[in-house]
Amino acid sequence: MTSASSSPASSGNPQALLPSTHRKLDHLLAAEQVSSRLPSVVAGLVRDGALVWSGGAGTTGLDGGAGTTGRPGPDTQYRIGSITKTFVAAAVLRAVEDGVVDLEDPVRAHLPELTDGVGRVSVGQLLGQAGGVQAETDGPWWERTSGGDWDGLVPLLGESAVRHRPGTRFHYSNVGFGVLGELVGRVRQATWREVLRTQFLEPLGMDRTTMRPLSPAARGLAVHPWADVVLPEPEHDAGAMAPAGQIWSTVLDLARWAGVVAGRSEVLRRSTVEEMWRPQTVDDARGAGWAAGYGLGLQLWNAGGRRYAGHSGSMPGFVAMLRVDVETGDGVVVLANSTTGFGDLPVRLLQTLVEAEPHAPQAWVPRDVPADVLALVGPWYWGPAPLSLRAVRVGAQDGLELAGLGGRGRGSRFVRAEGLPGAWRGLDEYYAGELLRPVAGPDGALSHLDLASFRLTRTPYDAAADVPGGVDEGGWTATP
Repeated sequence: MTSASSSPASSGNPQALLPSTHRKLDHLLAAEQVSSRLPSVVAGLVRDGALVWSGGAGTTGLDGGAGTTGRPGPDTQYRIGSITKTFVAAAVLRAVEDGVVDLEDPVRAHLPELTDGVGRVSVGQLLGQAGGVQAETDGPWWERTSGGDWDGLVPLLGESAVRHRPGTRFHYSNVGFGVLGELVGRVRQATWREVLRTQFLEPLGMDRTTMRPLSPAARGLAVHPWADVVLPEPEHDAGAMAPAGQIWSTVLDLARWAGVVAGRSEVLRRSTVEEMWRPQTVDDARGAGWAAGYGLGLQLWNAGGRRYAGHSGSMPGFVAMLRVDVETGDGVVVLANSTTGFGDLPVRLLQTLVEAEPHAPQAWVPRDVPADVLALVGPWYWGPAPLSLRAVRVGAQDGLELAGLGGRGRGSRFVRAEGLPGAWRGLDEYYAGELLRPVAGPDGALSHLDLASFRLTRTPYDAAADVPGGVDEGGWTATP
């Protein structure tokens, strides 16, 4: 039996979607349930921090309590697999925010029993799937067998567990996140489960996000590849490997977590989340421009010039996806109880939302710009190359944006450099981290800009601006 249902946003919600959008989304979900032969699937879309649509399809295998079956909904639990890693990563980065951990620390600085092997890999490399650590544990398939404790995992983490030179390539490692879970607990003198509960789940009201299933919860199922029959998959505690994929959650709860991944929650600093979005490794196996990469505990996607962050998840009997557009904050959550997947359904759901109901452009309004910023804006020249410097806002800060005119020249955004009056520090592109300093001439008037040893002048090769190497005495002429 197949059924589909949706939960519209309340009529009082200014983000309520049009009925026509609901119909398109409901149809997409129902069609995918049939074509992918999913026992059940639930999905939700997030905009401006609110769940604006959710839907469910299918009925098979749902435990609604007392052996009953029922229709899946936004409060039905599913195992979310590796989306668990995003919570563990957030806990590590909270420890970084608090000065308890540094991303450059070798793991053995916090887990001294790991004297070699994984112990010499840095915390940041493990978070970015750049540690070269083996993908899975030796021995039985950990995802289908009850897990051992940390003491049982330690002997497997020596030199043989490091399969590639750390920091040189993308190599996805579930083992690495088992280590990070233990590290979080150790530095906080608790278990990683307790840390997640107190730092994130309770503050966000995610009371249906748990380590083991709570009814109503979908039952993990495998679907036969050549017949319409199903087989129950085992459910267990993964022990020391649990930080790689233990958690159960719902569309309602993961809609809240999507706000964290989008950098729109107080449980993590915005600057921390922006670091999570920064690619640490890219999957370049196809030898083309990168389409998928890994940040600090987040999968990253580069699609048509747009950047997305989140994580997929799979455990025997379950597949899941959480994905957000880092520019707009629009997000999608999809959960299903099948060992095999649902294709590109999350992408199509998010695309349908954007196409049917695009974000309204924000009205332009005048704003106050400080006098020292106004003195810097306008045309500048690097040698003969024309550049422009505009006043912009970067978050809540005054900023400057450097760009080449005619699409040529290096660019960057700048904000005031902390502790360096009058100086500006680059945020991105070529000049990330570099200083831009306005320099006054003998008369006190602005002479030029000093940028990473380059001189930017108000006219091409301004002879009065102390251009390195000097300016030919003949000036600009028609004769070389």
